[in-house]
Amino acid sequence: MTGVFSLLPARRNGLLVPTPPGAGPLGGGEDVDGYLARGGYAPLVTPDRLLDWIAATGLRGRGGAGFPTAVKIRAVRDAPGPRVVVANGEEGEPGSVKDRWLLRHRPHAVLDGLRLAAAMTGAARGYVYLSDTTAERAVRRALTECPPRLPIDVVRTEHTYVAGEETAVVRRINGGPALPTSKPPRPFESGVGGAPTLVGNVETLARIALMYSRLDEADAVAGTHLVTLSGAGAGAGAGAGAGAGASGGAGAAALVEVPAGTHLKVLADLCGHGEAEAVLLGGLFGGLYGAGWTDLPLDHDGLNAAGGALGCGALHFLGPQDCPVAVAVEATAYLGAQSARQCGVCLSGTGAMARALVAVAHGEAGGDTVDKLHRWSRQLPGRGACGLLDAAARNVAALLAHFPGRVDAHRRSACPACEGTAPEDGRRFTVPVP
Repeated sequence: MTGVFSLLPARRNGLLVPTPPGAGPLGGGEDVDGYLARGGYAPLVTPDRLLDWIAATGLRGRGGAGFPTAVKIRAVRDAPGPRVVVANGEEGEPGSVKDRWLLRHRPHAVLDGLRLAAAMTGAARGYVYLSDTTAERAVRRALTECPPRLPIDVVRTEHTYVAGEETAVVRRINGGPALPTSKPPRPFESGVGGAPTLVGNVETLARIALMYSRLDEADAVAGTHLVTLSGAGAGAGAGAGAGAGASGGAGAAALVEVPAGTHLKVLADLCGHGEAEAVLLGGLFGGLYGAGWTDLPLDHDGLNAAGGALGCGALHFLGPQDCPVAVAVEATAYLGAQSARQCGVCLSGTGAMARALVAVAHGEAGGDTVDKLHRWSRQLPGRGACGLLDAAARNVAALLAHFPGRVDAHRRSACPACEGTAPEDGRRFTVPVP
């Protein structure tokens, strides 16, 4: 299989079944004629009615925080003055591919969602924000195929971990660097050009468009997630039959769509990671989870209650050969290298945690190292301008909570699996777009 999946809820045993390129509403090679034939760009109803539909489905944003979409839209709609909408396709998490895949293969769905978001907010201008060259070509081609009534500009940025944070998006579109700013104000208060701005993830917008063209299936559309599955040391689709797609990078990888609440063990089996012993949740944002991970449900509330986070929907599975300490070292080192270097507490905090974890991994930790890590993981969250510091602290806290025995063993002697650990390029977690 190619890793190309339909957004329509055609389920087999509770999981969505992949469709060949071009066969489904989210099949590859989308053109405007095909999109129109499937109900795309449908005439607008009253914007308030559409917003009520979205609120009724409980749709939550797919960018990472999982904030209720209708609440976010209403905040912009109710703000005074001209308004702006932005399709945010800058995917900072190295283990996630869903946003770039959508922009490459379903640009009309994203643009249709942007059109609907503009109608609901009363926006007079829109932007598509991205860093991927292939995605940019697809979006620009789609704009020529169906010139929108809403003026839409495509803004290119450099690919970094923080470039997709909503204030960084606004700052880049305004002509500055793609770096986060202090809050308040948030974009819904003062965004692009000082106007109230809705920054919506491209999957969120594509779901709005699909819901609008399939109102009888709106609840199912809102309740499914595009998920990137990866991990080292397994063959794609082993034991799964249809449902997993191979790509290179971080071992076997797949882009799938599954209903909220699906147990993570089902997803591990789907892409050949059934023997995994742990999972890194939400890209690098949700932390490591050990014993009991198989019973975790794929939804924001369930993972939050368990001390994790769904984030962008990227899951990286750890097999018996993977050391959780090494994974935490690499994740924290990568986050430290990706720091915007604007907040002193982030720069010093991520650096301190990374250095302490390297000492643990190499069997060189002092007697108070673990105590310091515990303290930093509790005190640092919430002190940066964006979520990067929070992600680093969560990884440290999760490692200490779920793998205390492994951490203690590393303090007594060096771990062969951790030798040479601490690369800052995110190579372990990087997944190519299928």
